[in-house]
Amino acid sequence: MTATAKAAPQAQLPAIGEAFEGGFFTGILLQDGKRYAIVTAPASAELVGAWGEYGAKIEDADSFTDSRANTEAMAASGSDLAQKVLALDIGGFTDWAIPARDAQELQYRHLKPTTEANWAYGRDGDNPNSEPVGLMYSKESPTQTSVEAFKEGGNEAFRDTWYWSSSQRSAYLAFSMYFDVGYQLRNVKYDELRVRPVRSVVID
Repeated sequence: MTATAKAAPQAQLPAIGEAFEGGFFTGILLQDGKRYAIVTAPASAELVGAWGEYGAKIEDADSFTDSRANTEAMAASGSDLAQKVLALDIGGFTDWAIPARDAQELQYRHLKPTTEANWAYGRDGDNPNSEPVGLMYSKESPTQTSVEAFKEGGNEAFRDTWYWSSSQRSAYLAFSMYFDVGYQLRNVKYDELRVRPVRSVVID
């Protein structure tokens, strides 16, 4: 099995939260004119660490859709967290990455662990690159996932805490998400947050 999977026909895509390509199918993201299935790694692959060096602007780590390019740029700049993610081998797949902002949004929208009301302020949930396009959250939507393993307390559930994305905001900040209520914010790069890696698989 190679590091990069072959294109997956859309007709063969599973339901959200079902096992797929080394992890769990999480939704569809558009990038550079192509459609990608986002695959979320098992909870056992989660890591914790700082995003990178505070005060250092990293070139090519600003994409909201290209998780792999962001993560490779982070790793090249010395990010220990990114290097650990790039070293992952899960089910024979070795192309894991820290999710870009819009890939991470799909994780919350489709795999929300809690029954808490969503934060629903600012532009939380706005995702022009997902298919279908993601609209801003309301307090009631999205609801808790229907996938039992991803519900709070389940084996694959996200923790009720902050997770890094790989999308840089500035030399000092990177985008993150609070998985209790869907609060999308920016944390300082030296914060120790969790990461749930993803893969991006081209869809025919």
